[in-house]
Amino acid sequence: MQPAPCYRNDMFRSLAILAALAVAPAVAQERPAREYFGTTPLPAALASEPIGFYSRGCLAGAVQLPPDGPNWQAMRLSRNRQWGLPILVDFIQTLARDAALQDGWPGLLVGDMAQPRGGPMLTGHASHQSGLDADIWLTPMPARRLTEREREEISAIPITEPGPHQVYPDRWTPAHGRLVRRAALDPRVERIFVAPGIKKKLCEMAGERAWLRKVRPYYGHNYHFHVRLSCPAGARCRSQSPPPPGDGCGADLDYWFTAAPYKPAPPSTKPPKEIMLAELPEACRRVLNAEPIPGTITMRQAFALKVGLGTPPPAAVPYVAAAPAMPEPAMEPARLPRPRPAGM
Repeated sequence: MQPAPCYRNDMFRSLAILAALAVAPAVAQERPAREYFGTTPLPAALASEPIGFYSRGCLAGAVQLPPDGPNWQAMRLSRNRQWGLPILVDFIQTLARDAALQDGWPGLLVGDMAQPRGGPMLTGHASHQSGLDADIWLTPMPARRLTEREREEISAIPITEPGPHQVYPDRWTPAHGRLVRRAALDPRVERIFVAPGIKKKLCEMAGERAWLRKVRPYYGHNYHFHVRLSCPAGARCRSQSPPPPGDGCGADLDYWFTAAPYKPAPPSTKPPKEIMLAELPEACRRVLNAEPIPGTITMRQAFALKVGLGTPPPAAVPYVAAAPAMPEPAMEPARLPRPRPAGM
């Protein structure tokens, strides 16, 4: 079976990129890295490994989170960003199962993870580059399988108001707190980013509090929480410094309920700095040049084939025509361009 036209376009674009890398590396280095990683539709046929840092790295040997599982559904399939390390996919599947069985959370709606080869994205996140980050909506999964169009158009429900992010009392439930707590208790988790108001609600929960150290307040997380796993031992990646000691429910949380975090940044006449290919670890060039993993397909193609329900796509799945292209849904509002507070 011949590749579908939409895949052929992606394939030809990727081949042109790889040719530029091989034939004119000096010129290729002058282009932003996101132009390479953001247009490569399939993962590299290399051993699974995170490379570099969360906001300056790439991903070898990525695996795909199936679009559907017993207790999860992937959202925004057109972005093709539900890829990650095997430990990230396992984390999501385990959290989805345990939260449904023990916490009263019917299932996860999973947002962006990483691109097929990680790296900087064309739009949106500064991190999510090494296959260790995932966004999980704070909207519970419905009791039916969402259509592809619904997954593009449905909006997550904000749990907090805009800064200073007080929680809407009619939207927050104890199950939200149990879900975030369960995610933080996983020893593989390094940090979880939430809106300041959500952190405040979590601080009010009774019981053991050591897990709260991992939960960090930050801009732009009023409708989802962002899970970041630690760099696995022996991998060519780098973890963040540990969060400050304590549960994070004192002065560092109080900061977010002052005017300081929300003051506009001074105007700048300079355009935002792009990450160039030459600024990424050298191993990322090998990731871009690698052949795709045989049998892998994009998220939209996997959804069209109804691949999922807890199992990886079978090898040598034929390519199928994707549904008509839809407009890129709006990303979360840009975070304020202010320095990240210590320990975030």
